[in-house]
Amino acid sequence: MKGGLTVDIGVPAFLPASQVDVRPIGNLEKLIGQTFQFKVVKVNKKRGNVVLSRRAILEEERDKLKSDTLTTLTEGQIREGIVKNITDYGAFIDLGGIDVLLHIVDMSWRKLSHPSEILKIGETVSVKVLKYDKEKEKISLGIKQTIPDPWLDVESKYHIGDRIVGTVVSLADYGAFVSLEEGVEGLVHVSEMSWTKRIRHPSDVLKVGDEVAAEVLGVDVPSRRISLGLKQIQMNPWTVIGDKYPVGTKIEGQIKNVTDFGVFIGVEDGIDGLVHVSDMSWTKRIKHPSELYSKGQIVQAVVLNIDPDNERLSLGIKQLVPDPWNEIPEKYKPGTKVKGKVTSVTDFGIFLEIEEGIEGLIHVSELSQEKVATPKGFAAVDDEIEAMVLNIDPVEKKIALSIKAIAVSDSRGDFASFGNFQGEATSNLGELLKEEMKKK
Repeated sequence: MKGGLTVDIGVPAFLPASQVDVRPIGNLEKLIGQTFQFKVVKVNKKRGNVVLSRRAILEEERDKLKSDTLTTLTEGQIREGIVKNITDYGAFIDLGGIDVLLHIVDMSWRKLSHPSEILKIGETVSVKVLKYDKEKEKISLGIKQTIPDPWLDVESKYHIGDRIVGTVVSLADYGAFVSLEEGVEGLVHVSEMSWTKRIRHPSDVLKVGDEVAAEVLGVDVPSRRISLGLKQIQMNPWTVIGDKYPVGTKIEGQIKNVTDFGVFIGVEDGIDGLVHVSDMSWTKRIKHPSELYSKGQIVQAVVLNIDPDNERLSLGIKQLVPDPWNEIPEKYKPGTKVKGKVTSVTDFGIFLEIEEGIEGLIHVSELSQEKVATPKGFAAVDDEIEAMVLNIDPVEKKIALSIKAIAVSDSRGDFASFGNFQGEATSNLGELLKEEMKKK
């Protein structure tokens, strides 16, 4: 019948849908054929109509049950209840005629994402009465309080340096939570997962349900926090890298990254070494490492320094060959005539490459015996010019050259004449050349 059910009580009677139960029932057909007790709430003899209510019977029973429950209820009591409903924030427990909210924080000593992790509708659970206000009929329940707080024994059970085995129960951006026992979890921060790999997210190495071995790094009972480390189970490769690659060792590896200040070379899995731009060439002025190297390129280098505490490995490429400047002072003594190619023309002079990677500066004042206002027009890039060595500074890696000195030497006829000239020139030009060549 529309809007309810027909009940046979000897004569046909009507049971409205709203009077079937204390809660709405979606499918009334499932009640067909079942026998219940009903209360007659309306009779119309003239029309022969009888209206029934099952809800009234249930409410009377529930009120009596509720009264009995509230009479016997006390704080600290452990009772059994039935899970009637589950929400995001908790579950409603039927204690006997009264539904009470069990908050999610009082369900388990461990952190729950949702009550459905441990409860299901219709099951019977043991709960403890935490608070009971008789006047307002307010009741607080807890499941976790029915067992001892596991954190009471944590300090005596878990110590820094202990090795434990646990199960990954959840992942966050910053780490993984590992269950050590019921109600006790530890956090493996993402920075404690690998000695060498840069872990962007815990899911890169772990998943929920994994059983892992870890080391206890810290225990904070008041805050209920245990810090764990995965990498501490393995040997830190930085503690033995000095034995594997002593300073001076030649290595070969792939360039992992190119930056403004250098290139990183993969030495072994997870360990990269840095070749600073200043350690790429003895002679070339490198503005950016990309001028010489690219990502993925295989190169050789020499171990210069190892700092295991800060996990840094310094490499050098130029150290693969001797520093040519060790021989320059002997090779190009003052008075030596050299030929070279112009590499740059500036306002203050001309830079001349006298051998690969080795340049000298002909200052504007050393271009001619006559006064020259500017080097521009005097020579162009790639021109070949002959000059004479005036002075060499091996520390600063600077060579002062002169065209004028050749003419002076030729006109005076011997090297001694050049020596006198060179002494005068270097005393006047020494500091000036240093400053100008620093600008290069």
